[in-house]
Amino acid sequence: MIEQHNMAYSVQTTQGIKISVEPGFRNDLSQIENQSFIFNYKVTVTNTNPFDVQLLTRDWYIFDSLNEIRLVSGEGVIGQQPILKHGESFQYTSGCDLNSELGFMKGYYTFKRLDDGDVFRVTVPVFNLEFPAKLN
Repeated sequence: MIEQHNMAYSVQTTQGIKISVEPGFRNDLSQIENQSFIFNYKVTVTNTNPFDVQLLTRDWYIFDSLNEIRLVSGEGVIGQQPILKHGESFQYTSGCDLNSELGFMKGYYTFKRLDDGDVFRVTVPVFNLEFPAKLN
């Protein structure tokens, strides 16, 4: 069983695309004594538009309280560029490492409308990455 301490959800809708993020701390993978803090985040993407869309790219800003901001960009998510029809959702889990007990992530996805080819950005809301013991 994976031990994961859940934190607060972050939810935001941009241009008919609802993004929900649930971060969690991974005690089983982290090495606190070596300043290695591992987090997972579960993302749910829901298309509330009356047209089909495809997720093309992701852009993440990773803030670690002890380091420079990291920018991560690439095609799709977890190796996929999912197509979502009206009302469909796509869910995936990914991870991030920090060298400190506190940080956060935010970013955006780039989507394409499949009916007219228009490309648009969807905001991924800010979500906190916090070592649970730090919060006590």
